[in-house]
Amino acid sequence: MSTKSNIIIVYGGTGYYGRKVVQKLIQKGEAVRVVSRNQDKATEILGENVDIFQGDVTNHQTIVNSLQNVSTIIICLAAMSNKLIRKMKQIEHDAVIAIMAEAKRLNISRLIYMSGYEMREQLLNDLKIPEFGEIKIEIENQISKSDFNWTILGDAPAFEIFFAFIRNGKMAVPGGGQNAIPCISADDVGEITAQAALRDDLSGQRLKLTGPEAFTFPEAAERISSISGKTIKHVAIPLSVINIVSFCLLPFTPFVRFLYKSLKMLNNFPSDLADNVPKDHKILRDLFDYEPVTLEMETTQRVNSGLL
Repeated sequence: MSTKSNIIIVYGGTGYYGRKVVQKLIQKGEAVRVVSRNQDKATEILGENVDIFQGDVTNHQTIVNSLQNVSTIIICLAAMSNKLIRKMKQIEHDAVIAIMAEAKRLNISRLIYMSGYEMREQLLNDLKIPEFGEIKIEIENQISKSDFNWTILGDAPAFEIFFAFIRNGKMAVPGGGQNAIPCISADDVGEITAQAALRDDLSGQRLKLTGPEAFTFPEAAERISSISGKTIKHVAIPLSVINIVSFCLLPFTPFVRFLYKSLKMLNNFPSDLADNVPKDHKILRDLFDYEPVTLEMETTQRVNSGLL
């Protein structure tokens, strides 16, 4: 383990957004530490220039030891996988509270927390999925009341969300996805978060991370078709089908049930948030030095890589 005293630790550094954050920090010449249960796999994902601390964030001693010589903490922990979903509370809540307590003891002041785009408790209650966001809402409340030099980043879904539904020339979306949603390149999330970690003037701010436009799934299918030159037909699948399947599989895996709730949220995304995307994006462009990746650029890159 590195003994430098200016280490930036990224909890969740092997995740979809986390690895992009680590990559951008390394490119900036920063000393980065990541906690992983599998050191070899983490090294394969992140490379040799990252200090991999082997351990589990649900183990208190792992948190204590991993925070030695750390100056900045980035938390992007998520249990959104079939393997980890049963440990969501331990990973996304209990571990975060323990990290904050130990950071306080060690006088580590800079804290960045990656959350959902905007967590509206009333909306979640209305959709009868309060547990979908209750952990992040509680953690945000705890952070906002603390005396950390904190910044909360509300991440929009990555562009990957559109491509993930494409198979054999069809974008088959449970519920249809008729509501526009903010979206962003994972590279942009990594760059913005890395820049935020190196600044001390963003204390007490909650920023929404989004690309320049919001899209419905039909609009995304049309745009991807236009750029790629390949016909992508949007198809709506009844969300009730996923609901029934998720209930049937619940005794075996709660992950499908979690996916259903995610899809329910996407299909009921508040229109006012989508309308404000240009404004929220402009705030990011004013605050950070980066050139945003667009859906067109992402599509072109996938075509050139043979992924589409």
